[in-house]
Amino acid sequence: MSSTTDPTGPEADVPQLVERTREFVRTEVLPVEDRFDGDVTAAGGDDLRRQLQAGARERGLLTPHAPVELGGLGLSMVGRARVFEAAGTSLFGGLAINAAAPDEGNVHLLAHVATPAQREEFLAPLVRGDVRSAFAMTEPAPGAGSDPSALTTRGTRVAGGWRIDGRKTFITGADGAGFFIVMARTRGEAGDRGGGTMFLVPGATAGLEVGRHVPTMDRSMVGGHCEVTFEGVVVPDEAVLGEVDEGFRYAQVRLGPARMTHVMRWLGAAVRAHEVAVEYAVARRGFGSAVAELGPAQQLIAENEIDLAATRALLDVACAALDAGSAAAQETSIAKTFGGEAIGRVVDRAMQLCGGLGVSADLPIARIAREVRPFRVYDGPSEVHRFAISKRAAKAARGRLSS
Repeated sequence: MSSTTDPTGPEADVPQLVERTREFVRTEVLPVEDRFDGDVTAAGGDDLRRQLQAGARERGLLTPHAPVELGGLGLSMVGRARVFEAAGTSLFGGLAINAAAPDEGNVHLLAHVATPAQREEFLAPLVRGDVRSAFAMTEPAPGAGSDPSALTTRGTRVAGGWRIDGRKTFITGADGAGFFIVMARTRGEAGDRGGGTMFLVPGATAGLEVGRHVPTMDRSMVGGHCEVTFEGVVVPDEAVLGEVDEGFRYAQVRLGPARMTHVMRWLGAAVRAHEVAVEYAVARRGFGSAVAELGPAQQLIAENEIDLAATRALLDVACAALDAGSAAAQETSIAKTFGGEAIGRVVDRAMQLCGGLGVSADLPIARIAREVRPFRVYDGPSEVHRFAISKRAAKAARGRLSS
C-alpha cells in the first residue's frame, strides 16, 4: 500500500477525493441516515450497504485505503485521514465507501500479512464489497478483552490443519460476515504473553455459530456486536494468517491503524454535530441577539474548534509515524485517547448549544452522541491507553537515566 507523498501518486488526488466523498455523502448517504435516525438495521442492513457501495463504486470512491492492484486507491494513513473524516460526516459514510469497522482494519491487516492465495480468497472480495468480515478477539470474562493475554480460545493441531474451540463476544459485524479472522491460543495458557495465532475462517464453516446480538447503545454497524461460538471448527494449515504463535504481533499491524481510522470517522461525525450547532446558534435569537453572540455560547463554540483542531493534529502525527514504518504505539494511544474524549466533548457541547432540539431527533446531534460514546471503550478504553502511555514514558525515562 502506498505511503508516498509523490505528487504524481495517489496522494495527489486527495483534496479532490475529499470533495467528491463529501458530495456523495451529502447527497446520497445523509438523507438515508436522517430518514432512519442512524439505525442501520432499520435502514436495510446489508441491502443498504450494497446499494450505497454501488454508488461509491460508480464514483470511484470505494475502498480508498485498499491496494491499487485489487481495485483500491492505495492511500497512505495520512492520505486517508481527510477522506475518512469526510465520509464520517454521516454515520453510514464509512460503510458507504467500504471503510467501516471491522472491514477497514481487516483490509489493512490482510494487505500486509496475507499470502497471495489468501489475498485472492479473502482480501479481494472484501475490497470489492462482495463480502463483509469480522475480527474475533474479545471473549467473555475472564477471557481476552483489554488484556489480550487472557486469551482462552484454543487452536489445536489436528491431521492436516487446526481445530478451534472457544467463545467470543462483542464481535462487530459477525451476523452475515463472509469470514472471520479468529485469534486462538496455540501455545501456553491464559495469562501467558504470546502464543496466539490468527486463523481465517469462512462464515459457513461447520461448528461456527453466530449467536445473540449484544444490545448496545450504538446502531450504525451492520451485523451487530455478537456472541460467537467455535466448537470443533476445523480449518486447514492454509488458514493460518501469518505465522503460528505470532498472532499478537500481527494484531498490532491492525490495531494501531484501525484506532486511527476510528478517530477519522468519528471526527467527521463530531464536525457535523458542531456545524449543525453553530448554524443553529447563528440563526437562533435570544436575550436580544443571536445565540452565537452570547458569551457562554461563544465559549462552547471556541472549545469545540480547539478540540477538533487538536484531534486532527494528533491524528496526523500518528498517521505520519505509521506511514514511516513505526509501530507508533505511543502516538496512536495518545491520539485515540484524546480523540475519543475530545469528540465526545464536541458532540456534548453541540447538544448543549441547541437546547431542546439538541436532544431531539429533529437534529442529528443526539444520534451522533449515541454513536460516539462507545468509542471511549472500543479499541481499548481510555484508562488502558493511559496505563500504556505512562508505562512507555517511564520506560523511556529509565533508559535515559541508565545511559
